[in-house]
Formats: sequence, structure tokens, C-alpha cells
Amino acid sequence: MEITKNSLIGDILDFDRGTAQFFLAMSMHCLGCPSARNETIEQACFVHGTNPDELVKNINDYLAKK
Repeated sequence: MEITKNSLIGDILDFDRGTAQFFLAMSMHCLGCPSARNETIEQACFVHGTNPDELVKNINDYLAKK
């Protein structure tokens, strides 16, 4: 699975639960709520004031090592 800024958080978590660590690291502790699961990475990063490109890279790097 290739992650982009438009990927839905719920889809990413369903694909690999280990990716939760990257969302938790950006203080996104509401991963189970319906709103969070239906947000894109870009939307979540905007709300949490983080860099979506960095998050995408970190998740893709993690997935590539599996």
C-alpha cells in the first residue's frame, strides 16, 4: 500500500495497525473515533499542526521495511 496525503487514516490503520505509532507521535490520540478514521493524512496534519509530507514519508519508510 502506498500512502499519500490523501490516504484515509482508517484505511492505513486497517492495512497495518503498527502505523498507529506515527499518529500517536503527532499527538493524535483519537484514532478510534469515526471522524479521525475518515480524515486524510493532510486533514489530520492540518488540525494537529504537523507536516503531512514528513508523516507520509515516515509511514511509507516503515511499510517498506516490512
